[in-house]
Amino acid sequence: QVQLVESGGGLVQPGGSLRLSCAASGTGFSFNYMGWYRQAPGKQRELVAIIGDSGYTNYGDPVKGRFTISRDNAKNTVYLQMNSLKPEDTAVYYCRVPPYYWGQGTQVTVSS
Repeated sequence: QVQLVESGGGLVQPGGSLRLSCAASGTGFSFNYMGWYRQAPGKQRELVAIIGDSGYTNYGDPVKGRFTISRDNAKNTVYLQMNSLKPEDTAVYYCRVPPYYWGQGTQVTVSS
């Protein structure tokens, strides 16, 4: 069984920054890919960013150039540094280990 524990969400003003963390645990599991998705009210869940254990990354178009995904393989932890936040970034952010595992979600609200 894989467990994902997220932290770092909150309320931030437009133009501000936040850093999300997700620690994964699970016996006998290789966390080849780890990523972040988000879901805003009334919208479908969408890819934010994903990273492979070799360093491969992929970002959703809305966050390119503003968000950076990274990971610490020794700690099975993935991070999402979010800069230049906009109100449209407001959503619940979910950590994901494909194909089956999701975190509980952490709320990010960008508002003045």
